Amino acid sequence: MAGIRHTHSNGHHHHDHGPAHGGWRHRLAHLLRPHSHKSGDKVDAAMETSREGMRTLWISLVVLGATTAVQAVIVALSDSVALLGDTVHNAADALTAVPLGVAFLLGRRAANRRYTYGYGRAEDLAGVLIVATIAASAGLAAWMAVDRLLHPRDITHLWAVSAAALVGFVGNEWVARYRIRTGRRIGSAALVADGLHARTDGFTSLAVLLGAGGAALGLRWADPVVGLLITVAILLVLADAAREVCRRLMDSVDPDLVETAETALRGVDGVLGTGQIRMRWIGHALRAEADIVVDPQLTVVQAHSLAVAAEHALIHAIPRLTAATVHIDHSPVGGDPHAALAHHGAVSVG
Repeated sequence: MAGIRHTHSNGHHHHDHGPAHGGWRHRLAHLLRPHSHKSGDKVDAAMETSREGMRTLWISLVVLGATTAVQAVIVALSDSVALLGDTVHNAADALTAVPLGVAFLLGRRAANRRYTYGYGRAEDLAGVLIVATIAASAGLAAWMAVDRLLHPRDITHLWAVSAAALVGFVGNEWVARYRIRTGRRIGSAALVADGLHARTDGFTSLAVLLGAGGAALGLRWADPVVGLLITVAILLVLADAAREVCRRLMDSVDPDLVETAETALRGVDGVLGTGQIRMRWIGHALRAEADIVVDPQLTVVQAHSLAVAAEHALIHAIPRLTAATVHIDHSPVGGDPHAALAHHGAVSVG
């Protein structure tokens, strides 16, 4: 039986999962978390998460646009160079929604012979662009702070500038929380990174506010010094965003998910043990590969049915898992059935 694999149906036929495997806990879980195993319904679910991501991008873009408009009006009244820089920064950074929106749209395209896993990885590329933009934001903030330190200038209309800076901070922080919350819910690392990016924009707005407060006290150096401190804060946020995006590019998953998968597989009636379990994110959806050990006396039909039950258990146990490939190994009988693969370095674990 070694080497039998089960990959979920592409919609051409339907498997009867039945009550034979998984017991009452499995049936209860199905009642509490009903779902379809048809690939068309899974595509619909992926489309829905993509729509949720697009909705988040559109709403946050409107909020940032309104924030930029308010700041622009006050820039025209106050002629504040610092606020002008912050306004241009917010306007440019709001446009980071564009590559992420393109990635969400690409992610809706069906898999084909060239991109056999679909286009979900476009989100990871968008995440790289967002991280690069955060890095550029840190560089811009540092340059403006150093320039202001070397060439001090007075700020006029301090109350108006302070109000505009506060609007910038509140707007960006709201967008940051909204994007991060949605990104974590739909499993989009790029959207989380974009939320962290919005948070850096809020920090730069806050720098303008604190600098204006220092200027009101006659401290001309307050604005550039605070700007340098905010640059450090942006670099810390950059490190978090870069770590999240790089982990996704390296196919990192939460180790707790692997442990959850092992527990779910061992809970399936007929599974004698588990071997290697691998998972990866494809956009904001998870795919898995798992090895299970079964009784060597099972027929092909019984082993396949057990593989279906194992995938079913994984789909229930792992949030955002859309498909799993289950490899069947049997308990030792005679020689090693994987011996023919040994010289390829691809012996299955199990």
